[in-house]
Amino acid sequence: MPLLFDVRPHPSPRSDAQREAVLADPGFGRHFTDHMAVATWTKADGWGESAIVPYGPFSLDPATAVLHYAQEVFEGLKAYRHADGSIWLFRPERNAQRLIASAARLALPELPVEDFLTSIEALVAADEAWVPQAGESSLYLRPFLFASEAFLGVRSAHRVTYCCIASPAGAYFSGGVQPVSIWISQEYTRAAPGGTGAAKCGGNYAASLLAQQEAAAHGCDQVLFADGREQKYVDELGGMNVYLVAGDELITPELTGSILEGVTRDSILVLAEELGLTPVERRIEIAELMEGAADGTISEVFACGTAAVVTPIGSFVEPGRTVSVNGGESGEHTLAIRQRLLDIQQGRAEDVHGWMRKIR
Repeated sequence: MPLLFDVRPHPSPRSDAQREAVLADPGFGRHFTDHMAVATWTKADGWGESAIVPYGPFSLDPATAVLHYAQEVFEGLKAYRHADGSIWLFRPERNAQRLIASAARLALPELPVEDFLTSIEALVAADEAWVPQAGESSLYLRPFLFASEAFLGVRSAHRVTYCCIASPAGAYFSGGVQPVSIWISQEYTRAAPGGTGAAKCGGNYAASLLAQQEAAAHGCDQVLFADGREQKYVDELGGMNVYLVAGDELITPELTGSILEGVTRDSILVLAEELGLTPVERRIEIAELMEGAADGTISEVFACGTAAVVTPIGSFVEPGRTVSVNGGESGEHTLAIRQRLLDIQQGRAEDVHGWMRKIR
Protein backbone atom coordinates (compact mmCIF):
# COMPACT_ATOMS: atom_id res chain seq x y z
CA MET A 1 0.00 0.00 0.00
CA PRO A 2 1.49 3.41 -0.96
CA LEU A 3 2.83 5.56 1.86
CA LEU A 4 1.10 8.80 2.78
CA PHE A 5 3.31 11.66 3.94
CA ASP A 6 0.89 13.80 5.93
CA VAL A 7 2.32 17.09 7.18
CA ARG A 8 2.91 17.76 10.85
CA PRO A 9 3.77 21.47 10.70
CA HIS A 10 6.81 22.84 12.48
CA PRO A 11 5.61 24.75 15.57
CA SER A 12 8.15 27.53 15.06
CA PRO A 13 9.40 27.69 11.45
CA ARG A 14 11.98 30.28 10.45
CA SER A 15 10.56 33.73 9.76
CA ASP A 16 10.48 35.17 6.24
CA ALA A 17 13.42 37.41 7.18
CA GLN A 18 15.47 34.50 8.54
CA ARG A 19 14.76 32.39 5.47
CA GLU A 20 15.62 35.21 3.07
CA ALA A 21 18.91 35.78 4.89
CA VAL A 22 19.82 32.12 4.31
CA LEU A 23 18.74 32.18 0.67
CA ALA A 24 20.88 35.26 0.03
CA ASP A 25 24.02 33.18 0.70
CA PRO A 26 23.12 29.50 1.18
CA GLY A 27 26.45 27.90 0.31
CA PHE A 28 26.15 24.12 0.06
CA GLY A 29 24.95 21.75 2.77
CA ARG A 30 25.11 24.34 5.56
CA HIS A 31 21.44 25.24 6.07
CA PHE A 32 18.33 23.07 6.16
CA THR A 33 14.63 23.69 5.69
CA ASP A 34 11.95 23.49 8.37
CA HIS A 35 10.75 19.95 7.69
CA MET A 36 11.91 16.47 6.71
CA ALA A 37 10.22 13.34 5.38
CA VAL A 38 10.42 10.19 7.48
CA ALA A 39 9.21 6.59 7.32
CA THR A 40 10.06 3.40 9.19
CA TRP A 41 10.45 -0.17 7.97
CA THR A 42 10.32 -3.22 10.20
CA LYS A 43 10.85 -6.82 9.22
CA ALA A 44 7.46 -7.71 10.68
CA ASP A 45 5.32 -4.94 9.17
CA GLY A 46 7.19 -3.42 6.21
CA TRP A 47 6.99 0.33 5.57
CA GLY A 48 4.87 2.64 7.75
CA GLU A 49 4.94 5.63 10.13
CA SER A 50 5.42 7.99 7.18
CA ALA A 51 5.03 11.75 7.60
CA ILE A 52 6.48 15.20 6.97
CA VAL A 53 7.72 16.30 10.38
CA PRO A 54 9.71 19.24 11.82
CA TYR A 55 13.40 19.07 10.98
CA GLY A 56 15.35 17.89 13.99
CA PRO A 57 17.80 15.34 15.41
CA PHE A 58 17.19 11.63 15.70
CA SER A 59 17.42 9.97 19.10
CA LEU A 60 19.68 6.95 18.63
CA ASP A 61 20.53 4.19 21.04
CA PRO A 62 24.32 3.70 21.37
CA ALA A 63 23.80 0.20 19.95
CA THR A 64 22.06 1.46 16.80
CA ALA A 65 23.32 -0.81 14.04
CA VAL A 66 24.34 1.90 11.54
CA LEU A 67 26.85 3.30 14.05
CA HIS A 68 28.67 -0.04 14.13
CA TYR A 69 28.21 -1.64 10.72
CA ALA A 70 27.57 1.33 8.38
CA GLN A 71 24.43 -0.17 6.86
CA GLU A 72 23.13 2.93 5.06
CA VAL A 73 22.65 4.39 1.58
CA PHE A 74 21.70 7.81 0.26
CA GLU A 75 20.81 9.85 -2.79
CA GLY A 76 21.18 13.44 -3.99
CA LEU A 77 18.97 15.43 -6.34
CA LYS A 78 17.69 18.98 -6.74
CA ALA A 79 14.45 20.91 -7.04
CA TYR A 80 14.59 23.86 -9.46
CA ARG A 81 12.35 26.92 -9.53
CA HIS A 82 11.71 28.06 -13.09
CA ALA A 83 11.16 31.64 -14.19
CA ASP A 84 7.36 31.27 -13.93
CA GLY A 85 7.62 30.18 -10.29
CA SER A 86 6.93 26.49 -10.95
CA ILE A 87 9.13 23.83 -9.29
CA TRP A 88 10.65 20.84 -11.08
CA LEU A 89 12.81 17.80 -10.42
CA PHE A 90 15.40 16.39 -12.85
CA ARG A 91 15.04 12.65 -13.55
CA PRO A 92 13.99 11.77 -9.98
CA GLU A 93 12.88 8.30 -11.06
CA ARG A 94 16.55 7.48 -11.77
CA ASN A 95 17.48 8.48 -8.23
CA ALA A 96 14.66 6.34 -6.87
CA GLN A 97 15.85 3.35 -8.89
CA ARG A 98 19.46 3.87 -7.83
CA LEU A 99 18.42 4.04 -4.17
CA ILE A 100 16.72 0.67 -4.63
CA ALA A 101 19.88 -0.78 -6.19
CA SER A 102 22.09 0.66 -3.45
CA ALA A 103 19.75 -0.66 -0.76
CA ALA A 104 19.86 -4.13 -2.27
CA ARG A 105 23.68 -4.14 -2.16
CA LEU A 106 23.66 -3.08 1.52
CA ALA A 107 20.92 -5.58 2.46
CA LEU A 108 18.42 -2.80 3.17
CA PRO A 109 14.71 -2.87 2.26
CA GLU A 110 13.50 -1.46 -1.04
CA LEU A 111 11.66 1.87 -0.87
CA PRO A 112 9.29 1.78 -3.87
CA VAL A 113 9.74 4.45 -6.54
CA GLU A 114 6.24 5.80 -5.91
CA ASP A 115 6.94 6.28 -2.19
CA PHE A 116 10.30 7.91 -2.91
CA LEU A 117 8.66 10.43 -5.24
CA THR A 118 5.73 11.05 -2.89
CA SER A 119 8.06 11.81 0.01
CA ILE A 120 10.06 14.32 -2.00
CA GLU A 121 7.03 16.05 -3.48
CA ALA A 122 5.41 16.31 -0.04
CA LEU A 123 8.59 17.74 1.49
CA VAL A 124 9.04 20.31 -1.26
CA ALA A 125 5.37 21.29 -0.94
CA ALA A 126 5.79 21.82 2.81
CA ASP A 127 8.96 23.90 2.34
CA GLU A 128 8.19 25.47 -1.03
CA ALA A 129 9.32 28.91 0.13
CA TRP A 130 12.83 27.50 0.57
CA VAL A 131 13.30 26.78 -3.15
CA PRO A 132 15.58 29.57 -4.47
CA GLN A 133 15.05 31.34 -7.78
CA ALA A 134 18.28 33.23 -8.37
CA GLY A 135 20.77 32.04 -11.01
CA GLU A 136 22.00 28.48 -10.54
CA SER A 137 20.54 28.17 -7.04
CA SER A 138 18.37 25.16 -6.20
CA LEU A 139 17.00 23.12 -3.31
CA TYR A 140 19.28 20.14 -2.74
CA LEU A 141 17.44 17.02 -1.57
CA ARG A 142 19.14 14.25 0.41
CA PRO A 143 17.08 11.04 0.81
CA PHE A 144 18.72 8.29 2.86
CA LEU A 145 18.11 4.93 4.56
CA PHE A 146 19.89 3.64 7.64
CA ALA A 147 19.78 0.66 9.99
CA SER A 148 18.05 2.04 13.10
CA GLU A 149 17.66 -1.18 15.09
CA ALA A 150 19.50 -1.27 18.41
CA PHE A 151 21.36 -4.57 18.03
CA LEU A 152 25.04 -5.54 17.88
CA GLY A 153 24.78 -8.78 15.97
CA VAL A 154 26.27 -8.77 12.47
CA ARG A 155 23.19 -9.17 10.26
CA SER A 156 20.89 -6.94 8.25
CA ALA A 157 18.80 -4.74 10.52
CA HIS A 158 15.19 -5.57 11.35
CA ARG A 159 14.35 -1.87 11.70
CA VAL A 160 15.30 0.75 9.11
CA THR A 161 14.61 4.48 8.94
CA TYR A 162 14.06 6.48 5.77
CA CYS A 163 14.51 10.23 5.80
CA CYS A 164 14.76 13.04 3.28
CA ILE A 165 16.14 16.43 4.24
CA ALA A 166 16.43 19.55 2.09
CA SER A 167 19.11 22.23 1.89
CA PRO A 168 19.07 25.40 -0.24
CA ALA A 169 22.17 25.50 -2.41
CA GLY A 170 23.79 28.39 -4.23
CA ALA A 171 25.86 28.22 -7.39
CA TYR A 172 28.60 25.63 -6.86
CA PHE A 173 31.17 27.98 -8.40
CA SER A 174 30.48 31.34 -6.76
CA GLY A 175 33.27 33.02 -8.73
CA GLY A 176 32.48 31.37 -12.06
CA VAL A 177 33.44 27.96 -13.41
CA GLN A 178 37.10 27.30 -12.70
CA PRO A 179 39.17 24.26 -13.79
CA VAL A 180 40.31 22.08 -10.90
CA SER A 181 43.53 20.16 -10.29
CA ILE A 182 43.42 16.41 -9.72
CA TRP A 183 45.80 14.24 -7.71
CA ILE A 184 46.12 10.69 -9.05
CA SER A 185 46.18 8.36 -6.07
CA GLN A 186 48.98 5.80 -6.21
CA GLU A 187 48.24 4.11 -2.87
CA TYR A 188 44.50 4.11 -2.27
CA THR A 189 41.52 2.72 -4.16
CA ARG A 190 37.92 3.83 -3.81
CA ALA A 191 36.27 0.45 -4.41
CA ALA A 192 37.14 -3.12 -5.34
CA PRO A 193 35.55 -5.78 -7.55
CA GLY A 194 32.58 -7.27 -5.73
CA GLY A 195 32.54 -4.34 -3.31
CA THR A 196 30.14 -1.44 -2.90
CA GLY A 197 31.53 0.92 -5.55
CA ALA A 198 28.32 0.93 -7.59
CA ALA A 199 26.21 1.67 -4.50
CA LYS A 200 25.81 5.19 -3.13
CA CYS A 201 26.80 4.53 0.46
CA GLY A 202 28.74 6.52 2.99
CA GLY A 203 31.52 3.97 3.30
CA ASN A 204 32.70 4.72 -0.24
CA TYR A 205 33.05 8.39 0.61
CA ALA A 206 34.73 7.67 3.94
CA ALA A 207 37.26 5.54 2.06
CA SER A 208 38.08 8.50 -0.19
CA LEU A 209 38.81 11.04 2.54
CA LEU A 210 42.41 10.08 3.36
CA ALA A 211 43.29 10.21 -0.34
CA GLN A 212 41.52 13.57 -0.55
CA GLN A 213 43.73 14.83 2.28
CA GLU A 214 46.74 13.58 0.34
CA ALA A 215 45.52 15.48 -2.72
CA ALA A 216 45.17 18.68 -0.70
CA ALA A 217 48.69 18.22 0.66
CA HIS A 218 49.91 18.24 -2.94
CA GLY A 219 47.94 21.39 -3.76
CA CYS A 220 45.14 19.59 -5.62
CA ASP A 221 41.40 20.08 -5.42
CA GLN A 222 40.29 16.48 -5.84
CA VAL A 223 41.57 12.92 -6.16
CA LEU A 224 41.26 10.43 -9.02
CA PHE A 225 41.14 6.75 -8.13
CA ALA A 226 42.35 3.86 -10.24
CA ASP A 227 40.48 0.57 -10.47
CA GLY A 228 40.83 -1.75 -7.50
CA ARG A 229 41.95 -4.82 -9.46
CA GLU A 230 44.89 -3.70 -11.60
CA GLN A 231 45.25 -0.08 -10.44
CA LYS A 232 45.85 1.07 -14.01
CA TYR A 233 42.41 2.16 -15.26
CA VAL A 234 40.50 5.36 -14.52
CA ASP A 235 37.72 4.68 -12.01
CA GLU A 236 36.21 7.96 -10.76
CA LEU A 237 36.89 10.88 -8.46
CA GLY A 238 36.02 10.80 -4.78
CA GLY A 239 32.46 11.85 -5.57
CA MET A 240 32.13 12.47 -9.31
CA ASN A 241 32.28 10.61 -12.63
CA VAL A 242 34.91 11.48 -15.26
CA TYR A 243 34.70 12.30 -18.98
CA LEU A 244 37.33 13.14 -21.59
CA VAL A 245 37.14 14.55 -25.11
CA ALA A 246 39.37 13.04 -27.80
CA GLY A 247 38.68 14.25 -31.34
CA ASP A 248 34.94 13.94 -31.83
CA GLU A 249 34.56 11.27 -29.11
CA LEU A 250 33.24 11.88 -25.62
CA ILE A 251 34.66 9.03 -23.52
CA THR A 252 33.82 7.89 -20.01
CA PRO A 253 34.88 4.75 -18.11
CA GLU A 254 32.47 1.89 -18.63
CA LEU A 255 30.49 0.68 -15.65
CA THR A 256 32.40 -2.22 -14.14
CA GLY A 257 30.58 -2.62 -10.84
CA SER A 258 32.94 -0.33 -8.93
CA ILE A 259 31.78 2.94 -10.53
CA LEU A 260 28.66 4.80 -9.46
CA GLU A 261 26.05 5.02 -12.22
CA GLY A 262 25.61 8.78 -12.06
CA VAL A 263 22.39 10.40 -13.26
CA THR A 264 24.40 13.32 -14.65
CA ARG A 265 26.81 10.85 -16.28
CA ASP A 266 23.95 9.09 -18.04
CA SER A 267 22.36 12.37 -19.14
CA ILE A 268 25.62 13.52 -20.73
CA LEU A 269 25.84 10.29 -22.73
CA VAL A 270 22.39 11.08 -24.14
CA LEU A 271 23.22 14.72 -24.90
CA ALA A 272 26.60 14.04 -26.54
CA GLU A 273 25.37 13.51 -30.10
CA GLU A 274 23.19 16.63 -29.92
CA LEU A 275 26.41 18.55 -29.28
CA GLY A 276 28.39 16.95 -32.11
CA LEU A 277 30.19 14.28 -30.10
CA THR A 278 30.13 10.49 -30.25
CA PRO A 279 29.55 8.96 -26.80
CA VAL A 280 31.89 6.10 -25.91
CA GLU A 281 31.96 3.95 -22.77
CA ARG A 282 35.20 1.99 -22.39
CA ARG A 283 38.09 1.39 -20.04
CA ILE A 284 40.64 4.20 -19.98
CA GLU A 285 44.18 3.57 -18.81
CA ILE A 286 45.65 6.27 -16.58
CA ALA A 287 48.76 6.21 -18.78
CA GLU A 288 46.53 6.91 -21.82
CA LEU A 289 44.91 9.81 -19.98
CA MET A 290 48.23 11.37 -18.98
CA GLU A 291 49.91 10.93 -22.37
CA GLY A 292 46.83 12.11 -24.27
CA ALA A 293 46.53 15.24 -22.12
CA ALA A 294 50.24 15.91 -22.55
CA ASP A 295 50.26 15.64 -26.36
CA GLY A 296 46.81 17.19 -26.90
CA THR A 297 45.05 14.15 -28.33
CA ILE A 298 42.85 14.41 -25.25
CA SER A 299 41.69 18.00 -25.53
CA GLU A 300 39.36 18.28 -22.54
CA VAL A 301 38.62 16.42 -19.32
CA PHE A 302 35.80 17.11 -16.89
CA ALA A 303 34.03 15.64 -13.89
CA CYS A 304 30.27 15.51 -13.44
CA GLY A 305 27.77 15.06 -10.63
CA THR A 306 24.59 16.47 -9.13
CA ALA A 307 26.19 19.19 -7.00
CA ALA A 308 28.53 20.88 -9.51
CA VAL A 309 26.85 19.52 -12.68
CA VAL A 310 30.04 19.70 -14.79
CA THR A 311 33.48 20.65 -13.46
CA PRO A 312 36.36 21.27 -15.92
CA ILE A 313 39.68 19.65 -15.05
CA GLY A 314 42.75 21.77 -15.73
CA SER A 315 45.58 19.47 -14.63
CA PHE A 316 46.52 16.05 -13.33
CA VAL A 317 49.27 15.55 -10.77
CA GLU A 318 51.14 12.39 -9.85
CA PRO A 319 54.47 12.02 -8.02
CA GLY A 320 57.09 13.94 -9.99
CA ARG A 321 54.78 14.94 -12.82
CA THR A 322 52.08 17.50 -13.61
CA VAL A 323 50.18 17.48 -16.90
CA SER A 324 47.94 20.34 -18.00
CA VAL A 325 44.72 19.78 -19.95
CA ASN A 326 43.81 22.32 -22.64
CA GLY A 327 46.39 24.73 -21.27
CA GLY A 328 44.64 24.65 -17.90
CA GLU A 329 41.53 26.29 -19.36
CA SER A 330 37.89 25.19 -19.51
CA GLY A 331 37.15 23.47 -22.80
CA GLU A 332 34.52 24.47 -25.35
CA HIS A 333 32.70 21.12 -25.23
CA THR A 334 32.85 21.02 -21.43
CA LEU A 335 31.15 24.40 -21.11
CA ALA A 336 28.60 23.58 -23.83
CA ILE A 337 27.58 20.35 -22.07
CA ARG A 338 27.33 22.14 -18.74
CA GLN A 339 25.19 24.89 -20.22
CA ARG A 340 22.87 22.46 -21.99
CA LEU A 341 22.22 20.55 -18.77
CA LEU A 342 21.59 23.73 -16.80
CA ASP A 343 19.27 25.10 -19.49
CA ILE A 344 17.16 21.93 -19.33
CA GLN A 345 17.12 21.81 -15.54
CA GLN A 346 16.23 25.47 -15.17
CA GLY A 347 13.60 25.51 -17.91
CA ARG A 348 15.44 27.62 -20.48
CA ALA A 349 15.60 24.82 -23.07
CA GLU A 350 12.95 22.42 -24.33
CA ASP A 351 12.92 19.14 -22.43
CA VAL A 352 12.77 16.83 -25.44
CA HIS A 353 13.81 13.81 -23.37
CA GLY A 354 11.04 14.11 -20.80
CA TRP A 355 13.54 14.39 -17.94
CA MET A 356 11.85 17.13 -15.92
CA ARG A 357 9.03 16.35 -13.47
CA LYS A 358 6.82 19.26 -12.40
CA ILE A 359 5.85 19.05 -8.74
CA ARG A 360 4.47 22.51 -7.90
